Amino acid sequence: MNFFEKLFDFSNPSMWIWVALALILGAVIGWIVVNFVRNNRDIRLKRTADDIIAAANEEAIQVKLEAKDEALKFTRQAEVELQQRRSELNKEDDRLVKRREELDRRFDQMQQRESSLNKRQSSIDKRANEIDSLYAERLNELQRVAELSTEEARDILLEEVERTARNDMARIVRQIENEARETGEEKARELIADAIQRVASDKVAEVTTSLVTLPNEEMKGRIVGRNGRNIRSFEQATGVDVIVDDTPEAVTISCFDSVRREIARRTLTRLVQDGRIHPAYIEKILAEERAEMERDIIKSGNEAAYEASVHGLHPEIIKKLGRLKFRSSYGQNQLAHAVETSKIASVLAAELGANIEVAKAGALLHDLGKAMDHNTDGTHAQIGAEFAKRHGVSPAVVNIIASHHHEVDQASVEAVIAEAADAISGARPGARREDLEQYIKRLKALENIANEHKGVESSFAIQAGREVRIIVKPEEVDDYQAHQLAKNIADEIEETLQYPGQIRVTVIRETRSVSYAK
Repeated sequence: MNFFEKLFDFSNPSMWIWVALALILGAVIGWIVVNFVRNNRDIRLKRTADDIIAAANEEAIQVKLEAKDEALKFTRQAEVELQQRRSELNKEDDRLVKRREELDRRFDQMQQRESSLNKRQSSIDKRANEIDSLYAERLNELQRVAELSTEEARDILLEEVERTARNDMARIVRQIENEARETGEEKARELIADAIQRVASDKVAEVTTSLVTLPNEEMKGRIVGRNGRNIRSFEQATGVDVIVDDTPEAVTISCFDSVRREIARRTLTRLVQDGRIHPAYIEKILAEERAEMERDIIKSGNEAAYEASVHGLHPEIIKKLGRLKFRSSYGQNQLAHAVETSKIASVLAAELGANIEVAKAGALLHDLGKAMDHNTDGTHAQIGAEFAKRHGVSPAVVNIIASHHHEVDQASVEAVIAEAADAISGARPGARREDLEQYIKRLKALENIANEHKGVESSFAIQAGREVRIIVKPEEVDDYQAHQLAKNIADEIEETLQYPGQIRVTVIRETRSVSYAK
């Protein structure tokens, strides 16, 4: 057994003793080492903490010194400002003292002046009493000499002043109107002429009847049918009246609704061309023509909007606009009138510096209400404006539609332009016509309005109702009153009558002096 085997022989009890001693010795040595390391770390940490504390103390001392310096600086600055403020307050106090002394001096002067005024007032009152007494004496003397009372003299004076004022007023009004006419007529005539020359439109005459030509007279019998079956079915389905008279190779379709009349005319034309005329086939062709008419209406509306350069309109507005193609007023086609009015308004707006787009759109849609049927209540301006408002039209354009007949107030210069363009389009010679009965009634109404005024001797409506000439009694109406009479009659015509264009009112006053030599 070698040395190591003996040494690590665990069967020997002494070996265990040595192992235990070694473990105890190792534990003691480890504790000593750990304690030494811990003591050294505590010493280093303490030194570090002392250094940090010393640095913090030094920094605190430095900050404290700086704070003291800053506080001292602020204190000195505050003392300087306080001293300045005290100096200003002292000056202000001196000014207030001087102001108070001045006010006291002025108050004394005012008291002295008030005392003087009281003395003068008493003297004035005494003088006024004397003047009143003298005035009463003079007034009584004047009334005795003139043999008139004060009230009578006042009435005479007021009557004279009123007559003079009326003459002056009429003269001033006539002078102002002449000046406005001299400066404005030339420019207005130039603008209107330029607008009319730049806009050309065809005259379209619309009537309440449509004529359908036939290839021969035998076709009339086929249209009537056995016992009138075909013509009754056609009239019931289309809602029109078919007039079969002695007109050679033609029948007449009559209806106030121009759209319905046009559908019936197209349907009957196709039936005549096809040759098959019986109730079932009539309904089939009528349905096809109604669909075709709907497409034509939309096409006409789009074409009118494109021609007037107005874009972005709602499809329902386009549809109503297209229906104006089959409406007429005084023989003038409403769709052509709307396009023409829009173009004239565009020219006028461009010349006057107004909003061209608003003026064009308002003028194009101003008669939109005329496309509505009889089931819609209200004037065409009101229902047209409401319909346009419901479909997204701007408020400015809606106001133009609603106000072009002065049913509401005009809110913009574009509304005035649209109204003027409407009047220009309607007043163009040949644009409109009216029947004989309405024409005679309008002439009589013009003469009756003129004859109702005081001082009118006779009146005559001439120039197809475009002018009314009034002859007045010279002994009852002077020159200034004649001018005012013309204006009053013109205003009454505007309020009571409806007419296209404008009516000229001319008042004629003539004085003749006759004497005989004997």
